[in-house]
Amino acid sequence: MRALWLSFAVLLVTAVAQAVVVAFSGSVALLGDTLHNLADALTAVPLAIAFLLGRRAATRRFTYGLGRAEDLAGLLILAVIAASAGLAAWQAIDRLLDPRELTNVGWVAAAGLIGFAGNEVVARYRIGVGRRIGSAALVADGLHARTDGFTSLAVLLSAGGAALGWHWADPVVGLVITVAILSVLWGAAGEVLARLLDAVDPELVGRAEHALAETPGVRAVGRLRLRWVGHSLTADAEVEVDPELSLARAHHIAHDAEHRLIHAVPRLGEAVIHAHPVGGHGH
Repeated sequence: MRALWLSFAVLLVTAVAQAVVVAFSGSVALLGDTLHNLADALTAVPLAIAFLLGRRAATRRFTYGLGRAEDLAGLLILAVIAASAGLAAWQAIDRLLDPRELTNVGWVAAAGLIGFAGNEVVARYRIGVGRRIGSAALVADGLHARTDGFTSLAVLLSAGGAALGWHWADPVVGLVITVAILSVLWGAAGEVLARLLDAVDPELVGRAEHALAETPGVRAVGRLRLRWVGHSLTADAEVEVDPELSLARAHHIAHDAEHRLIHAVPRLGEAVIHAHPVGGHGH
């Protein structure tokens, strides 16, 4: 939560500073960058709500808790990014059809540098915290901010073109920034939709299978499923054991397998292990 609110404050200050320059320069390239930075700042709001909901205990209605609210926040973030791309494109096309002189070129260039600096600070902070707590959404948001920083540098091309008398440079750079926003949208959509469909890194599945197979008493590993709930993983696995074992011994092996699994797979918060006799799977 601290990472969200601090990065929100930095990006909001950055966007406001750029908006002031947009008001007296008329740069649509800078407007596109400002809208993108503002959208970045606002993504902290749905993520914060999702993090708060994820802290709530499970109930008889929501037996897994509300950790999946983070995935819904991801969908809202995609909508905000798409809206900022659409508005930036509309402004750039309007300026191409109705050219206007870009003024205060030096301030436009300075605003582009401010945008780059603000985004890079936020990117480093969000990525670091996201990796530490295991939040894919926060890491993705940090990578998004880093990409935005480089689109802010594109504003310098707009200012340089205006200084040379190329009135078309500003709206063209605005369209380039729009394409960059759409590129980020495409990548972010892949991450968010994959999480909604319960996708996990295949390497984690391999680690889990190895940990279960190496557990003393486990003859074979059957079905194994992993899924994200918020920024923690849950696992559901079946292992085969000697059919001559007592119920107590089979339970001990399953408990040992659970312990090994939780230590082998990063961010795994809960595991349910089902022990079946060899040859008796599914009976």
